[in-house]
Amino acid sequence: MSSSSHSSSDTAAGPSVSVVVIAYNDAGLVGEAVSSALAQGPVVAEVIAVNDASSDGTAGVLDELAAAHPRLKVLHRTENSGGCGTPRNDGIAAATSPYILFLDSDDVLPPGAAEALLRAAEEHRAPVTVGACVRRELPEGREVPWMPGLYAPGDVIERPADRPELVRDTLCVNKLYDRAFLDEHGIRFPDGRFVYEDFVFTSRVLAAGPRIAVVGDLVYVWHVRRSAAQVSISLAREDVGNWRSRVEAHRTASRTLAAASPVLGRACQVKFLDYDLRMYLRELGKDPEYRADWWALTREYLAGFDPADVAAAPARARWAARVLAAAETPPGDMERLMRFAAEPARLLPPYARDAAGEPVWSAELPVPLDGLDALPVAELPVTVDAEPAGAGALRLRVRDLYGRLAGAGPQTVQLSFPPRAGGDPVLLRPVELRAAGDGDGWSAEVPFRPAALAAEGRRRGLRGMQAWDVRVGVRCADGSSLHTSLRPLGGLLRRRALPSSRYGVLLAQPYRTAAGALAVRLAPGAGGALTFVRNRLDRARTRRSR
Repeated sequence: MSSSSHSSSDTAAGPSVSVVVIAYNDAGLVGEAVSSALAQGPVVAEVIAVNDASSDGTAGVLDELAAAHPRLKVLHRTENSGGCGTPRNDGIAAATSPYILFLDSDDVLPPGAAEALLRAAEEHRAPVTVGACVRRELPEGREVPWMPGLYAPGDVIERPADRPELVRDTLCVNKLYDRAFLDEHGIRFPDGRFVYEDFVFTSRVLAAGPRIAVVGDLVYVWHVRRSAAQVSISLAREDVGNWRSRVEAHRTASRTLAAASPVLGRACQVKFLDYDLRMYLRELGKDPEYRADWWALTREYLAGFDPADVAAAPARARWAARVLAAAETPPGDMERLMRFAAEPARLLPPYARDAAGEPVWSAELPVPLDGLDALPVAELPVTVDAEPAGAGALRLRVRDLYGRLAGAGPQTVQLSFPPRAGGDPVLLRPVELRAAGDGDGWSAEVPFRPAALAAEGRRRGLRGMQAWDVRVGVRCADGSSLHTSLRPLGGLLRRRALPSSRYGVLLAQPYRTAAGALAVRLAPGAGGALTFVRNRLDRARTRRSR
């Protein structure tokens, strides 16, 4: 390994941070990442950029930056490691500051991140300090919080076993680490081509039992580029090898945590069922060969789970795991299982019962839906269907679920439209529900005027094509309520060119999301229509390139 560097002396009066940036063939983005680390100010004594034997211009970009910034040290690996763990370990070995922060070459640190984390680490003598992270979808700019509600700002967790749900946060980049703590416990990343290396690193950190301080500041921006020529590991799910790597990483993490704490070990197993399994299941796709391989691999892995760990999982994860165990090959109602794995979960009809009248998954797979009677209304996987009801209206049908919803007494439905770019939803007026004529649930006709929604989007500053999710809230006589997505039926997904006095023409494209839910794109006027066409062409090119 060769290096090019300038002075990395601590420029701050007190404790300081080393930011480790790893890069491989990312010449176009690594400069922004390094600049965001240098912009943290004197609290960052050094930025250590590890070039993992890139074959593009990454090395030159980093060397040029190092020539201009004395705090930047560049390490050039002569052989590519095949993963992210080895270059991060190189960065830890080269760091001279008492604290370490990790940064990937296509992401950025927001202003003040390092200072906020360091201040809390010193105040609470915490070997690990964590802050907020967002996934920023590019180029739209929509931001999705990572693990919202998992941490309480200002909290100090004395030991991870007190908060076993922390195993859900597998990221290594939204945390500041005391380097002496890592050295004392021999905590490093797996070397070589080990995918999902942060799962293992994080499990080793939690197993060591550190005090963890929480800050409310945004400390990491994770860029998600779905249309990139080379998507990130977490998005590259076309090959079953990605799932195999995730399973192996989870297996290692689970064993590490279980050896340190049975509580953390069980929490890790439950997390796999309720997060990893459901995420891949809902995006399984239609390729029969991939489905068959994925199904066999998953069943083999789940066969080793302790039944008590499965029983400890939420109903949505527990039922899905048991359906997998009961079917040797992908079942005929695979689409139904995928929709059930979505967020929010929806259990599509038909609703079967066993000989004793108890709810089961289906007549073919009589897996008991245990615990259904104890689920609060807000957590019921209720299905709400939507179809056209003439111009400017949708007909909604709320399906009952083994009588659970009937007991609550559904009264009204209310449509809401959260902008996919982020922000508060647009709420429509609640509409009264009536018993469906065929006795199957409740129905209502809800006014929906795309032009009014487009106008509200313009008022909020949305330009060009607008993208909106469609959600529905159901309020019941007993005071309970639930919120879910809509299942599009009939001719609802047809694109329409609507005359508009405001825009001349409004293109409306209802569509089904990856989770099978209803969303809508609106393109007001000629400019919006051009954006709409351009985006369609971009998506088509992306699909062909994959």
